[in-house]
Amino acid sequence: MKYSKLLCHRIPERSFFYKNHQFPVCARCTGFYTGLAVFLIYNLFYPIDYTLNLFIISIMLMIPAAVDGFTQLLELRKSNNNLRFVSGFVGGIGLIIFMKIAVRTFYYIIGAYL
Repeated sequence: MKYSKLLCHRIPERSFFYKNHQFPVCARCTGFYTGLAVFLIYNLFYPIDYTLNLFIISIMLMIPAAVDGFTQLLELRKSNNNLRFVSGFVGGIGLIIFMKIAVRTFYYIIGAYL
């Protein structure tokens, strides 16, 4: 078993190819990882104030990927790789913001008890 299958299903019809080589993850996961990386690079140059409003926005940013994934899973419609990538990209930005807020909150709570 390839280790990349632990990260993603790698279904060929749902993956991008470059010069006849399949990407190591599907289109949606490619979008997620790209969104994460783009946001982290952006955040290096432009500091962000992580507020409750941004937390709510981060959840809203993950909704398109969830809707796209679940409607496809339930066979209510067919998705395509471009839509998977875009919803994953937006979801990746939402996920990294969510994670940064969660980690900061965790450290704040733990710090209060130490």
